[in-house]
Order: sequence, then structure tokens, then C-alpha cells
Amino acid sequence: MGSPGGQDSAEFDCATVSVHMQGDGNNAHHRRDHGGHSHGLSADADVRYLAIALGLIVTFMTVETITAMISGSLALLSDSGHMLTDAGALGASLWAARLAARSPVGEWTFGFKRAEILSAAGNGITLLIVSALVAFEAIRRLIHPGVVKGLTVVVVALVGIAVNLVAAWMLSKANRSSLNVEGSFQHIVTDLYGFIATVIAGVIVVVTGYERADAIASLFVVVLMLKASWGLLKASGRILLEAAPKDIDLGDIRAHILGTDHVSDVHDLHAWTITSDLPTLSAHVVVDDSCFSDGHIPHILDHIQACVSGHFDVTHSTFQLEPVGHLDHEKDTH
Repeated sequence: MGSPGGQDSAEFDCATVSVHMQGDGNNAHHRRDHGGHSHGLSADADVRYLAIALGLIVTFMTVETITAMISGSLALLSDSGHMLTDAGALGASLWAARLAARSPVGEWTFGFKRAEILSAAGNGITLLIVSALVAFEAIRRLIHPGVVKGLTVVVVALVGIAVNLVAAWMLSKANRSSLNVEGSFQHIVTDLYGFIATVIAGVIVVVTGYERADAIASLFVVVLMLKASWGLLKASGRILLEAAPKDIDLGDIRAHILGTDHVSDVHDLHAWTITSDLPTLSAHVVVDDSCFSDGHIPHILDHIQACVSGHFDVTHSTFQLEPVGHLDHEKDTH
């Protein structure tokens, strides 16, 4: 390492150190939940729960589609259409979970962890598309109501509630801090509320003969789908556009680092998320020139590492430690 003070040579007095903190049996910090990050659930468990939920949904979807055609219920048909997107979402989630579990290799330095976020965004988009289709047909049925077999609707919807309760229970046991799993969970919960609305609509049709209740229930499902879609697209969009995690205050992080002895400045501070449970941080930290010759650098790094790990649950961080003169050689600092 060269001598302190800014040099024109590319061999600067700076230390770029990447710290990836792994939890182990002796480190209680990494066994806790921090800011919604659950570290104790395995990817294999998520795959198992997703597979069970997928089997339940596909089986019932087939029965419901046939029943909807026989009964003439748009509410049931919209539910079965939504369950088709559920099946697609669960299948995509299974695929993404398996991809995310692969180890980094070659140019894929983070592996395929972000596949989970792409799957979540896909879930949001499918909810949006299906909601538009159902809304169009519901409005048409409000204007020109069809014949609806209310009793059949009630029976099938009650079975649907039971199936979705079991599927939701299975997914609730998975790691819902994963946006991928949460996307599938939102699909199932939306379906559950939709079936409750369908039961109410079926009862109204049986008791009063008011067949437009079926279309009104469908519009209620549309509202739920739009709400779930917005939440998923907003959350996945933040990650794909590499916004700072919502639970990380960059100003607070900067203040903590500046509170370290011998640190005079922090710049190029960036925080983003690789996938749901992998927040990432990088920063240039300016330290006293003397630290590069008197052995303080390792102690400063240890302090900063403990700070971001203990206070902010950042499991992957990269710090460039540099002398005061180094800033003159940097461009486009942040």
C-alpha cells in the first residue's frame, strides 16, 4: 500500500473491502428477525409449501370452471380465472424459488436471486390484466344480467373458501419476507375474499332473485385484485429500479459511519436490494491519512461492519476506505 496523501498514480492509499456477513451457530444476531427479514426458513420449505398450494388450486380451479359454465355465474367464472392466474403465479414462484436457490457461478455473481422479484412483478401484472377482463364482463352483466343458479354458486364458493384457507395457511408457513412468496400469498388471499363475496352474491340470488348481485360481487373481486396488483408492482418496482430499502435511512447510516473515530467523510453511499431478504450497501469512507500506516484500518472496518450489521441488518456491504486526497481523483461522486 502506497504512502498517505493523494498520489497521481493509480496505486492509491485506499482499501476496498467487501464484507459478506454470514450467520452461524455462534452469532445470535444473524438468527434474529430484523426489519421483517426472516432468516430461519429454508428455500426447500418454501418450495414444498408452494407446491402443496399449487396442487390444491389447480384441482379446485378445474372443478370451479366446469361449475361456472353450468351455473352461468360470472362471479364463479371470474374466480376461476383468478385461480388460473394463481396457478400461474404459484408455478412461477416455484420456478423462481428454485432458481434463487442456485449458487453464484461465473458472471452471475449474485446467482439468480432476483428471479424472485421478476416473478413477483409478473404476479402483479397478471392480477392487473385479469382484473381488467373481469371488470369489462361485470359491467356488461350489470347492463344485461344473465340467468344465475344461486344455490350452485353458494356451494362451490363455500368449497372455494375452504380450499383457499388451506392454501393460505400453507403459504403463511413459508418465508413471506420473500416478495416472491408474498406475491403468491396475495393471490390466494384475494381469491379467498372473492369467494366470500361470491357466497354473499349467491345467497342474494337465491333469496331475492336479484341476479345482478353476481356481477357486483365480481366488481368487488376486481377492486381486491387491483389493490394486490398495486402493492406487488410497487414493491417489485422499487427493487428492480434499485431504490434504497424503505426501512433503511441513508442519513442515519451516514451519521453512524461518521461517528467512527478517524472518519472525516462519507460519500458515494448507495443502498439497494438484490432480492427480498438481501439488502446491500456500498460507500466510500474517508479516514485520516495516518490510519494507513499505523494499523487503524482493520479496526475502523470492524467498527463500521458491526455498525451496519447491528443497527441496519445489512448482510452484504462493500466499503472503500480512502485518504483525504483521494476524492480529487474521483468523478461523479454522490
